[in-house]
Parts: sequence; structure tokens; C-alpha cells
Amino acid sequence: MREPDRIVRLKTVLARTGLSRSTIYRKIGEGTFPAQLRISVNGAGWRESDINRWIADPAAWRPTCCPSPARAMSAPGGNRK
Repeated sequence: MREPDRIVRLKTVLARTGLSRSTIYRKIGEGTFPAQLRISVNGAGWRESDINRWIADPAAWRPTCCPSPARAMSAPGGNRK
């Protein structure tokens, strides 16, 4: 039986990827890094399997499908003018 996918928080993603927080959010905006999932009103995280796929081949990573706006979060400050 396959284990369920875990949700990992920003601190874990930073440690595993070696990227800075601003780089992660920039890459999310560019579509070259997995988008976050909202897990509560004030919390968000990433599917561990998405992070593992990105780590395995960052240059070739693409989303497996198009997440609905309700499931994916945009980068903070993305709507500033």
C-alpha cells in the first residue's frame, strides 16, 4: 500500500531545496516551482511529492496538472501596484 502524500511547510522546503524564500515565491510566480496549497486560514504547505519531483530535476519540472485557484495560493504581495 502506498503511503499518503505529506504536506511540508516552508521551513522544510527551504532546507530541502537550498533556495531562499524570495526565490521560491519568484519561481512559483514563473511557474517553475510547485505552488502552495492552503491548509488552513493562516497556513499553507506543499505536497512532499511535488517538492521531491522538483528536487530530482529542477530544470525540467512542470506541474502535473493545472491546480484550481481555490487549491493553489499565489505568491505573497503578487497583487501590489
